[in-house]
Amino acid sequence: MVSPTIDILKTELPLEQEDVELSEDAVNGLVLVDIINGFCTVGSGPLAPTEPNNQISGMIEEAARLARVFCDKKWPVFAFLDSHHPDRPEHPYPPHCISGSEESNLVPALRWLENESNVKIRRKDCYDGFIGSMENDGSNVFIDWVKSNSIQSMLVVGVCTDICVLDLVCSTLSAKTRGFLAPLEQVVVYSNGCATFDFPAEIARNNKHGLAHPQELMHHVGLYMAKERGAKIANNVSLPATKKP
Repeated sequence: MVSPTIDILKTELPLEQEDVELSEDAVNGLVLVDIINGFCTVGSGPLAPTEPNNQISGMIEEAARLARVFCDKKWPVFAFLDSHHPDRPEHPYPPHCISGSEESNLVPALRWLENESNVKIRRKDCYDGFIGSMENDGSNVFIDWVKSNSIQSMLVVGVCTDICVLDLVCSTLSAKTRGFLAPLEQVVVYSNGCATFDFPAEIARNNKHGLAHPQELMHHVGLYMAKERGAKIANNVSLPATKKP
């Protein structure tokens, strides 16, 4: 059974989370990772949930809440959208989120972001958004966004906690260590604003495209590894109230 395994995991790998308050005195940036139909909307593709999922639904709600506050304040927002060429498979997964398909678009609750002036959207064709931001001339759209906005505190939400979110966080923290992302000071991963998929072992055994992937267990592992790399893990994010004109 999964539940006892999770209890053992959380005992052996305890994850301390914290309340994080974003200050008006620092430049804050919000990063949304792959909150798209192909990973989040029921029945929208081979990697989408087959039935409503509380962890994914909660992640979308929290991401939309944070995005609204950031946009009301005109704080910088960066949204990664998984988007693949049909002739370039991403193993071990089946073809998914093909460029131009509805799978590769933002979920309905976030589609409004496309019209916001403070939002940068980047379609990526690999797990790691940092790598997916590289251009042929050697420049990097994500690095340019951090530096041009002088972002000091980065808040990360999205899917999947242990795959694309974790890959982005690890690369970002490595680039920060190398001095490529000044003045970035901290990367915060909001646990309630992240989610991953559920692929039980009994189903995975008969599927050539995937490994077993119990949702709650892998969500915990993804957060734990992000913290191990130097990210802050928050279970609550407080934002200053938006001033009325």
